Amino acid sequence: MASLRLAFVLLISLVSPTSSCTQQEKICLLRFLAGLSQDGGLAASWRDGEDCCEWEGVTCGTDRAVAGVSLASKSLEGNISESLGSLDGLKLLDLSHNSLSGCLPRGLVSSPSIVVLDVSFNRLSGALHELPSSTPPRPLQVLNISSNSFTGMFPSTIWESMENLIALNGSNNSFTGQIPTHFCNGSPSFAVLDLSYNKLRGSIPRGLGDCSVLRVLNAGYNNLSGTLPDELFRATSLEHLSFRNNELHGVLDGAHIINLGNLVTLNLGRNNFSGKLPDSIGQLKRMEELYFDRNNMSGDLPSALSNCTNLITVDFKSNKFSGELNKVDFSNFPNLTTLDLLYNNFTGTIPESIYSCSKLIALRLSANNLHGQLSPKIGDLKHLAFLSLAFNSFVNITNALHILQNCRQLTILLIGDNFMAELMPEDDIIDGFQNLQVLDIGGCQLLGNMPFWISKLPNLQILNLANNQLTGSIPAWIKTLSNLFYLDISNNNLTEGIPTTLMDMPMLKLEKTKAHLDPRVFKLTIYTALSRQYRRLNAFPKVLDLSNNKFTGEIPWEIGQLKSLRSLNLSSNDLTGQLPQSICNLTSLLALDLSNNNLMGPIPSGLNSLHSLSAFNISKNDLEGPIPSGGQFNTFETSSFDGNARLCGSMLIQKCDSTEAPPATTMSKQRTGYKVAFMIAFSAFFVIGVLYDQEGRFYFVGFTSEEARRRTADLAPGIRSPATLHLQPPLRRVGANRCLTFVRKHRERSTVKEMRHSGLTPGWTAATGAASRRRTRSLRWGTVSTFCP
Repeated sequence: MASLRLAFVLLISLVSPTSSCTQQEKICLLRFLAGLSQDGGLAASWRDGEDCCEWEGVTCGTDRAVAGVSLASKSLEGNISESLGSLDGLKLLDLSHNSLSGCLPRGLVSSPSIVVLDVSFNRLSGALHELPSSTPPRPLQVLNISSNSFTGMFPSTIWESMENLIALNGSNNSFTGQIPTHFCNGSPSFAVLDLSYNKLRGSIPRGLGDCSVLRVLNAGYNNLSGTLPDELFRATSLEHLSFRNNELHGVLDGAHIINLGNLVTLNLGRNNFSGKLPDSIGQLKRMEELYFDRNNMSGDLPSALSNCTNLITVDFKSNKFSGELNKVDFSNFPNLTTLDLLYNNFTGTIPESIYSCSKLIALRLSANNLHGQLSPKIGDLKHLAFLSLAFNSFVNITNALHILQNCRQLTILLIGDNFMAELMPEDDIIDGFQNLQVLDIGGCQLLGNMPFWISKLPNLQILNLANNQLTGSIPAWIKTLSNLFYLDISNNNLTEGIPTTLMDMPMLKLEKTKAHLDPRVFKLTIYTALSRQYRRLNAFPKVLDLSNNKFTGEIPWEIGQLKSLRSLNLSSNDLTGQLPQSICNLTSLLALDLSNNNLMGPIPSGLNSLHSLSAFNISKNDLEGPIPSGGQFNTFETSSFDGNARLCGSMLIQKCDSTEAPPATTMSKQRTGYKVAFMIAFSAFFVIGVLYDQEGRFYFVGFTSEEARRRTADLAPGIRSPATLHLQPPLRRVGANRCLTFVRKHRERSTVKEMRHSGLTPGWTAATGAASRRRTRSLRWGTVSTFCP
């Protein structure tokens, strides 16, 4: 980036205030102002009777010409006037981070004077036009048009006249076509190229290898195909190389990779590379960030990797790597902060050398074949905030918790699907997890009660104890967890009634329907540019899942106090009595499952006012009377009401005006029975991406079943619902309230579980409960793809 900084330093040295500007320049600037629908207060400064060299954002050179217009982040709206291209002395034009729209005037790109042009982070659209072949050389050195809405073929010949070009950032647009090959032919100083987040296709051009001073090459998140051309490895000045999330394949050539000895970042994740990681990777001694996640690479990790002593981030998740980890000497990585080896086939125990990485913040070894007990030395990782060891074969949970409480900075602890059939520790001296926000000990078949030491976790927000064999009642201390908003204790053997103390949980009573985790840990990198990163905190829905237990008694009337709940699942218990009218107060509900109980009486008519309700199941009860009509009830499948012989409604065989009721049937009370219909919709809701566009608008995205399979590889372990799911796209919005209706199609089953980490992307799905561990491992575990320390 030194070349980019040098360009700005030179401009600053050329630009200094003077006494006045010319009348023609003033006219050009005022025409630009007139084209704005929102001027951000510029009109107060840009007055015709005053010297434009004194106007806000305007600087003039020693020749009394306007040399710079810097209006970044001024809340400007409207079009960019072509009159700016008539400022003959203009060298710097920075209109970034506004809301400007329309096309980019061709005269700005072809300006005979502009050296730096930055219109990034606006709403500009249209095509970036080619220049006539007769265009003389232009002085442009830095062009940043990133984060707009440009479309069309990315220009291929315009760069031939840019012989001074140093940096080009066209990322985060919708350009199509191929990557041009002429960047370095016309501009020998070309150093930075970022075309990530577009729709480019084709192969990687061989000509990029001729860019002798190219330092940054980022073409991630496109549709590029083919292999890495041998010629690319001639670009020996490369420091940052990323082709993440494309369709590239092949084997990494060890003989070529050693030519890139200056590499600091290598990101080839989310492609189809195969083969082994070459031993020569150890010769890249400047390497700090290494990403090969989500490929098909195999074999042992080479011991030569230990020679990359500057490593900060290693992400090899979702491959087929195998062997023992102790072949790598992790003690050689004093700066390592993130190690992600999720979903591979590593065996053996956790190597002791990992505990020498004193700066480690995120460690994920889940979904491998590791075994043994945790070493006390893990307590030496004083900065460890994220730890996921789930889906291995670790033993002695009591020992593990006693050791891990020494990691005082732990925010997320995911150790589920280990410690099979052991006793849940009830030791009161477990009290070191003061910063813990997420705790997953699900899927372990643990025996015992809900332990009292959990009540000592003052910052706990997400608790998953599902799929164990816990007995007893829900303890009264549950209400002391004032920050808890996600509770899953499904698939246990808990008894007695649902306590009213559960309805006193503060976070579930608040009006906000989502909660945000600690921003120091949960940050989402949506887009990474050369100069700026956009991050958004993960938002998680508020969930209460008590399903598949042995709870008795009536549903407490106080349940209506939990107004911010998004999902309530009380299915497959022994609940009796009528549905409380207060349940109609849960106006934020998206999913409600009360199936497989012994509930009786009518369905409260007020439920049709829950306009967000998208998944509903009351099957296998003894309800009677008419089904509410209107609202979301017109969208629910008839299976949502099955097994209630005395219900009637227009969607059922039994109409409400019929005098003949069908014979009652014997209703099986199988634990996994009629939950499928509910979970069809419930799973689709959670597998939806809850996304934000660049303007911050909220929208839902429906996925195909294959897309759902891929995207569920990005989810958090333990954040799940205990039923077998059928993912069935597509989804559609219903009315202005954006309720979701689900088109019923049975697709593949999916079981997912892991909070995303790597550059933690929010995503949600439900996961199976009692499926076999190994059969479901590949679907239940994904990536933590956004940990940002």
